[in-house]
Amino acid sequence: MARWICSVCDYVYDEELGDTAAGIPPGTPFGDLPEGWRCPGCRVGKEAFVRLEEEEEEEINEEEYL
Repeated sequence: MARWICSVCDYVYDEELGDTAAGIPPGTPFGDLPEGWRCPGCRVGKEAFVRLEEEEEEEINEEEYL
């Protein structure tokens, strides 16, 4: 499953986890999110998200541990 990052606030949407606070169940692909879904961090729409590539994911994970 993929991860998507908000280009405004760096919130990461993880398809494996979903967004349970917004009623999005785990396993929901980013493309299947409702049209009105907004970033929980800054409220921008899906158009502000970019898919994280595997290399970028590793960099973010490393930053979380620093």
